[in-house]
Amino acid sequence: MALDFSAVLTGQHGDMIVRGATVTLELALGAWLLAMFIALLLVIIRLSANRYATRLVAAYVSYHRNVPTLIQLMMWYFAIPTLLPESVQMWVNDLNAEFLFSMFALGLCQAAYFSEDIRSGLRAIPDGQNEAARALGMGYMRAMGSVILPQGIRNALPSLINHSVLLFKNTSLAMVIGVTELTYVTRDLENQTFRTFEAYAIGTVGYLAFSLLLMGLGALLARRFQRAYAR
Repeated sequence: MALDFSAVLTGQHGDMIVRGATVTLELALGAWLLAMFIALLLVIIRLSANRYATRLVAAYVSYHRNVPTLIQLMMWYFAIPTLLPESVQMWVNDLNAEFLFSMFALGLCQAAYFSEDIRSGLRAIPDGQNEAARALGMGYMRAMGSVILPQGIRNALPSLINHSVLLFKNTSLAMVIGVTELTYVTRDLENQTFRTFEAYAIGTVGYLAFSLLLMGLGALLARRFQRAYAR
């Protein structure tokens, strides 16, 4: 059978690819924002003097880094809803439960990696930075937000970029709970057109292009940080 990419790129099939790519990007962005927000909270808590809170954060990180992401997705979609009241389950289902639960699972999982990246970046900051901030009258939260965290994120940027790409690729796991993202659409196209190579080649190129774009944007951001701090 001769290759025919037009069979999976035109008409309704082309629209399916666009919708799948859009869902993938929306899922990746939502999970990334959630992960970064939680990661910053985890870092601030872990750097505090409360040993019980730091142990709790350490347990959170250990769980999410050692349990497969696929298991976490299935736990959120199949197990956790059974603990909710029926009215809440119906409300969540009306809001696209598959998308929401996959976003929560991916975001919470990736937050563990982001927090460790940022914590490693903070370790490279001399103690004098924090002492200088406190000498200027800054409290703990202000010193962290204005002085320490920006430098820590700059130091952790290469690792954060790599894990952001990993988060984007992990969105493909959401297909197992019915999220119509790019991988789900790719398989659906193959079933409808019987163009196996063409369908999966398009999916492969899509993920490769988006991943390279993320890496390029990350490299550009890293260079801008370096120029800003070199002044």
